[in-house]
Amino acid sequence: GRSGCFLAVSPDPVIAQVIITSLFIINICSILLLKGQQVSIFLKTGRVKAEWADYNGHMNLAYYIHLFDGAWEILLGKFNIGEDSAKIEKRTTFAVESHTTYDMEVKVGDEVDMNLLFIDFDKKRIVYKLEMIHKLEKYLASTTEVCSLYVDLNTRRVTEFDKDRLVLMDDFIKKNSSKFNSDKLVFSSKLKK
Repeated sequence: GRSGCFLAVSPDPVIAQVIITSLFIINICSILLLKGQQVSIFLKTGRVKAEWADYNGHMNLAYYIHLFDGAWEILLGKFNIGEDSAKIEKRTTFAVESHTTYDMEVKVGDEVDMNLLFIDFDKKRIVYKLEMIHKLEKYLASTTEVCSLYVDLNTRRVTEFDKDRLVLMDDFIKKNSSKFNSDKLVFSSKLKK
């Protein structure tokens, strides 16, 4: 028989079948290639300041954490557990454990994109992973994974998340979970679900 829309391209059904098969193979290869790529959620861009450089001529490790923390503040605000919550309601998060990789150096003047790779939570904890990508050259500079606890600042004790915060975090995760990459997580086992 004829090959539908390929009739205009090739009146020969054998050539049309070769074209269809080739397109199928290209499509499958593209899917497999994309599957191997890390997907993330952009949070903000930062620039390496001169005062952040150490005697090795690259950004000192303390400022990687500083940039990651600034990106995390965006999500803390979105979940109503950041600075305003700490000041007004006396509830916020404390980071209690982190794992950071330094994959490639960044230098003074370099811009980096800060992206969320993964986030999950239980009644009292949040585990998240961020990446730092060199904006111009697109290489992975660093990652950090953090376990944070929700704290009542009046008692300085861990407490359960308020219902409205749970809803905000749960909605965000449901909306974005297809973009998450849970590979190589260190702290996800700390969640008590």
